[in-house]
Amino acid sequence: MNTNMLRTDTNFAGQIPELYDRLLVPMLFEPYANDIAQRVAAHDPSRVLETAAGTGAVTRAIAHALPAHVDIVATDLNQAMLDRAAMTHIDRPVAWRQANALQLPFDDASFDIVVCQFGVMFFPDKPAAFAEARRVLRPGGTLLFNVWDRIEENEFADTITDALGMFFPADPPLFMKRTPHGYFDQETIARDLATAGFDARPQFETVTRRSRAASAELAAIAYCQGTPLRNEIESRAGASLDDATSASAAAVAARFGSGPVDGKIQAHVIAVQR
Repeated sequence: MNTNMLRTDTNFAGQIPELYDRLLVPMLFEPYANDIAQRVAAHDPSRVLETAAGTGAVTRAIAHALPAHVDIVATDLNQAMLDRAAMTHIDRPVAWRQANALQLPFDDASFDIVVCQFGVMFFPDKPAAFAEARRVLRPGGTLLFNVWDRIEENEFADTITDALGMFFPADPPLFMKRTPHGYFDQETIARDLATAGFDARPQFETVTRRSRAASAELAAIAYCQGTPLRNEIESRAGASLDDATSASAAAVAARFGSGPVDGKIQAHVIAVQR
């Protein structure tokens, strides 16, 4: 990925945090947040670090699932996302902190578990990020994260990417395929973890859920305007963001209907012990 693509793909600013939190979180992230939170609770940790926390979907689920005495530290590279996360009340203390997952500002061996939901795909150097997670884990601690499976297994993302490819045939926006759905190969993930110093074999589990939206239009707005796909669309000449969103909504409606829509989503959950 070149520098310009990296900057575009990791830019969660402007209107993106609000739309992401309001539309994408219930559509995509809450079902997996609850899944991750239950897995965290099964480890009975005393101190938890979350990286790439976004607007706090997993943070809230973890806070609900864990006893009150457990310390929770939630970090993200984008302060705008953390600001949005902090707007939602949580009935317990959570330490929100802006931090780069490749340069964590924490002591060695200071957490029982490091959690990352759908953030690893955005790290420009994945072995380096895994090595940082390993560094801050206590011996016997666990790195727990999930990644989206290939785009063909995620129906809304696949439909919208295809629609935008037809809308911008000379230069199709490929953010969804390139980044959120670009890091699914289990052998690659296992190799990157080994490079980072994890000796144990990672455990993989594929988890399938359903993504639901009140309409095709809302699904299209969520993807086209509530993710960095927006940055990619807006950088192209010849059509507006609204036009691209409308074309995506029409494609979703053609495949899933004009009323409430329901599509398959699929991800891999990975756990590896230090």
